[in-house]
Amino acid sequence: QVQLVESGGGLVQPGGSLRLSCAASGSMFSAYAMGWYRQAPGKQREWVATIASSGRTSYADSAKGRFTISKDNAKMMLYLQMNSLNPEDTAIYYCKAVYVNTYWGRGTQVSVSS
Repeated sequence: QVQLVESGGGLVQPGGSLRLSCAASGSMFSAYAMGWYRQAPGKQREWVATIASSGRTSYADSAKGRFTISKDNAKMMLYLQMNSLNPEDTAIYYCKAVYVNTYWGRGTQVSVSS
C-alpha cells in the first residue's frame, strides 16, 4: 500500500511561485512513476506533469516552461515547482503514484489571485 500526502499549497498573487511537495510511503519509491494532476472548480481532473522511475519528465502544454517536477528518492518526496502562476492555475493539485496499482493523495489547494 502506498500513501501520498501533498503539502505546499496556498494563496499566491499572479506571477508568484509555489513549491508543492508530496510525501510518499512504501519500500519501492524509486520504482514509482509519479505525477501531478489538478482539478479546477467545475472541471475535470487534468494531467500536469509526470516523472518516470528513470527520471524522464513530461509536461502538459500549460505547464511547460513554468513548472518543474522532481523527485528525491532518498527522502521519498515528489515536488512541483511552479513559477509565473496565473489565475488559471487555481485548482486542487493531486499527487499520483503508479506501481502495480495507482495511488492518489488527497490534494492541496492552490489559489492564484490578486
